[in-house]
Amino acid sequence: MTAALFDSHIPNLQLIHRGKVRDIYAVDDVHLLIVTTDRLSAFDVILPTPIAGKGEVLTQTALFWFKHFESLIPNHLATDLALEDVIPDAALCAELAPRTMLVKKLKALPIEAIARGYLIGSGWKDYQATGAVCGIPLPAGLRLADKLPEPLYTPSSKAAVGDHDENIDFAATVNLVGLELATQVRDMTLRLYKEAAEYALARGIIIADTKFEFGVDEHGTLHLIDEALTPDSSRFWPLDSYAPGKSPESFDKQFVRDWLEALDWDKTAPGPELPPEIIERTSAKYREALQRLTQ
Repeated sequence: MTAALFDSHIPNLQLIHRGKVRDIYAVDDVHLLIVTTDRLSAFDVILPTPIAGKGEVLTQTALFWFKHFESLIPNHLATDLALEDVIPDAALCAELAPRTMLVKKLKALPIEAIARGYLIGSGWKDYQATGAVCGIPLPAGLRLADKLPEPLYTPSSKAAVGDHDENIDFAATVNLVGLELATQVRDMTLRLYKEAAEYALARGIIIADTKFEFGVDEHGTLHLIDEALTPDSSRFWPLDSYAPGKSPESFDKQFVRDWLEALDWDKTAPGPELPPEIIERTSAKYREALQRLTQ
């Protein structure tokens, strides 16, 4: 396994943003370079301990889905420039290549496009309190982790690092981007989720929920951007141990969340250091998810 990468450093490029997980560099007027590090965030806090190999898994998973859905929706990957043209240091280029995407600059939409297929997380808490998820009524008597009658589209606003995203309704997305684009985002989110969930289920993975991000080019064409259907942007559950009524095992960072929930930690920075056994078990879960999806 390669050494963990907490922060990337590319001497010849300007770092324009260091997010929770990704470092974004300016390349030229029309391209960006995104390095997915091994940082891990939970409860909107970047934890001090990286998960070795995680960034590579996230990048390769996203690349798999971008290709899988490229006939359905264009994505932000650049095809007119090679990574070695952008990072002239051959050793650094080779080190970063598995965790790096060279992308087109697009106008990102101010929406986290979330699809929920199962009753879990904040959706379960909302349902217990109101009988609905994000204002969408559901049948009575559903259990924790039950499959929903139909997948739900529950968008949220994008928050700055350290802040929390806020659930919004479809009408709010119309106010943000207009009716036509808001409808496109909703319909594409549900279609991508349904097709990906069916694909993953045949490989022993339940995709309980996921979030997508979208952008538009200069012609207003909708593109899939950022990451897609990774263990960081989704809840992946193993099918063979799934049982409604209890919190399922997972292939994603929910495993770390569950460990953190048991601590006396107020969910504010700085986060606690992760012990070696949690790091290794989390890393193994990420790798297994990629292997199952791409086998």
